[in-house]
Order: sequence, then C-alpha cells, then structure tokens
Amino acid sequence: MRTSPNIKNTISKAMSIYRESRHYMINRRMHFVYLKSKEYPTFMISDILNVSRKTIWDWNNILNDGGIDALTILHYKGQPSQLNQFGEQLKLEFMTNPVATLKEAQHQIEKQINIKRSLSQIRAFFQRLKLKRRKVGQIPAKVDIKKQELFKKQKLERLIKLANGQRIKLFFIDAAHFVHLPFQGYLYGIKRIFIRAAAGRKRFNVLGALDAVSKSVTTICNESYINAETVCQLLKSLASQYVGERIVLILDNARYQKCQLVTDMAIQLNIKLVYLPAYSPNFNLIERLWRFTKKKVLYNKFYSSFDDFKNAINDCLDRIKKHDYKTELNSLLTLKFQTFDMLQTNP
Repeated sequence: MRTSPNIKNTISKAMSIYRESRHYMINRRMHFVYLKSKEYPTFMISDILNVSRKTIWDWNNILNDGGIDALTILHYKGQPSQLNQFGEQLKLEFMTNPVATLKEAQHQIEKQINIKRSLSQIRAFFQRLKLKRRKVGQIPAKVDIKKQELFKKQKLERLIKLANGQRIKLFFIDAAHFVHLPFQGYLYGIKRIFIRAAAGRKRFNVLGALDAVSKSVTTICNESYINAETVCQLLKSLASQYVGERIVLILDNARYQKCQLVTDMAIQLNIKLVYLPAYSPNFNLIERLWRFTKKKVLYNKFYSSFDDFKNAINDCLDRIKKHDYKTELNSLLTLKFQTFDMLQTNP
C-alpha cells in the first residue's frame, strides 16, 4: 500500500513538532497523528497513549477542522485547586509565620488544613497569592519609629517642598568607605562562579553631597579617614559652588559631623545643618547612590591593584556627575522614604 504525499507531509510535520516541542501533551497528540496515519484503530491508539477514546475522537475532530497546527494549541483550563478556598486563611498564616522553603510550606499547609500537595502545586498556589521568595532585610534594632515619623512630617517633607520650589538648595550628606575586597552578588550560570579576592588592607573613602532636586553630586575623596576637617572641606566646596543660595544639609549623627569645628564652619558659611534621628539611614538619600555605585563597578568584579579599584569608583562618580546614568538615577533617587512601621518584621 502506497502512502499519499499528503499523508507523508503530515507525518513529517508531526515528527518535526514532536522533536521540537517539550510539552508532553503536544508530543502525545503528534504521536496520535502518527498512529492514525498508520491506520491504527481508535481503541488501540487509546491504549497505546493511555487516554480515553473520547479524547481520541476530540483530537480527530480538531485535526479534521484545523489541521495539524490546531493540535499544538492547548485550551484546557483544568480544575480549580482545592487550596483556593483556604487562600485567605493560608495567606494570613504565611504572613504571620513566614517559611523559608516550599517544603516547609507543604508541611505547614498539611498541618493547617490536612491537604497535601506537591511542591510545584505549592509554588503555583503561592504565585496566585502573590507570595514571593524575598531576601530578608534588616533595620536598626534601636530605631525610634515615632521620632522618625515626626522628623519626616515636621522637617523632611517641608525641606523637600522648599527645595522643589527652588527656595533652598537641599543636600544629603554621607560618607562611603570602599574597602578593596570582593563585593559578591548574584550571576546566572550553569555552575557557581568564583571571583578572585583582594587582601582588603586598603580602602577608598568618599564623602559626598547629593542635591535632592538636580541629583548633582559633590565629593571629597581620600585614602586615610573621613574626619571633621574633611566635612569642613566639603562645606567650603558647596558654599563656593552655590554662592548666594540658602544651603541646607541633611546628615547623620557621626561624631566628626556633629562636632564644634563643623558647627562653627557651617555658621561661618551660612549653611544650615539638619541632623537625622538616630539609626535612620532610610532617610538619607545618598545611601542609595552608594549602593548604585557598588552595583555598577564593584559587584562580582576583581581589581588586581588598588589603583584600578580606585579608578573604577572615580570613573563611576565622574559619570554620575555628568548625568550619564540620568534615567536609572531618576527612578532610584525619588524623594519617597520608607518608614519602618509599615514593614513586616520577624522576631
């Protein structure tokens, strides 16, 4: 018995789809096409593929109406998960008692509602609840949330409003200490990736002032220490750049920033100093800029010499000053500040 050209083409296309597809149901349907072309009876195809005869008839109708391409389209929705009816109860449970792994979640669900599901079903259930695996953050143990709220409402928001209205020049001040060590991040790879590690005996210090509105940056760098004299040097630099402007600086309570030498210099230059509440890095905008710098040039990078390490940081800071990263920084350095009372904490 000779096989017609149309049937040959159909078999060839089915086998091609079978090889290329990774979906078991599409592969099973292509197997059906092959068996049908060999004139196997329905009951035998049903037994070979381990599906009902009704399914074979449905596939045959799809093939006749839309051709072989129609068999590659999957329309089935499946049955709703039994876990869905306990969604709110389990969501509250996992928000109150978060788990680290899907296996822990599996045991917790079985304990709570006496239903056991596979890890893939648990993962899909978590996606429906919008429960994601998130990195645990940290907040200072001694933070005073009430003081933070008062500072934000009574000082910070008012100063931002004045800065946006161009009535003052508002800067966020802080120092970054870049130690010549590996900054390890995450990379996709078949195997775990390693980077070489420098000795970590040297550090590059940067004291910066970030303009809250224009996002321009002024920096003072050294390889020794940041001290009161360094802060005074930064104050002089800002005063010379913005002659005739009302300058307001927001800074933390580091001793070298709150000493008499800095206070006297600020009075002399007509610069107002506004100190953050204790343990409030979340209100210092420039902290985000330092994280951005590390991400750009230090994470997963090895610099064989300290000069290369230092030059990479300086180059990144120069590009920031030239607004080369304007789009990225505009979305990162928004004047919205997170408060800790809105966060979920784990004792």
